[in-house]
Amino acid sequence: MKEYIYSLLEQGNALQIEVMFRHIGMSVILGFVIYISYCISHAGTIYSKKFNTSLVVLTVLTATVMTVIGNNIALSLGMVGALSIVRFRTAIKDSRDTVYIFWTIIVGICCGVGDYTVAAIGSVAVFIVLLILGRIKNDNRILIIIKGERSTERRIEGLIFEYFDRKALLRVKNTNSSTIELIYEVSRSIYDKSFKKQKSITELLYEIENIEYANIVAQNDEIAS
Repeated sequence: MKEYIYSLLEQGNALQIEVMFRHIGMSVILGFVIYISYCISHAGTIYSKKFNTSLVVLTVLTATVMTVIGNNIALSLGMVGALSIVRFRTAIKDSRDTVYIFWTIIVGICCGVGDYTVAAIGSVAVFIVLLILGRIKNDNRILIIIKGERSTERRIEGLIFEYFDRKALLRVKNTNSSTIELIYEVSRSIYDKSFKKQKSITELLYEIENIEYANIVAQNDEIAS
């Protein structure tokens, strides 16, 4: 029994140079597949070249670690202990970025243990899914911020609800003894339809007396880098 335990803890056969090059080389190839997929799915939005390059490097690093560990229990336990002290503080800007991080890790693990077929087929499947669905964007929201005298409250509310067919949502109402500030939210598609009307919403708002300002702000769930 002791001999069996010792044999598990012993370093396995020395890694062959050809095997190492094959593992790491395949991880580089599939890493560039991930790189291309990220370029396509994030084109024109919040594409980060630094993050995309990091995905390729992460794939190679994961494959390298898995190549070193192999079937050696002692190394695997030591690696778990070493990696457990790492803390990542970088905020994920897009939920799709989490998918890419997991994709690189899984590909690296598969390449590190020599399972190239699983890594390749899985990468092709994920690539196709992200190619079809990855470029879907959230509908931008338009915020209409209006400030004027308190006496204009009813006229502003009536105008907004009539102009946007009661599809504008009142999000904030700030008041004091003399002024009022209203913030409405409208979807981008509804706001775009208003361009067909003769007058814009700002023109109509300024026709109301004692309006201090009317601001139109486009709000997006995506955080710019």
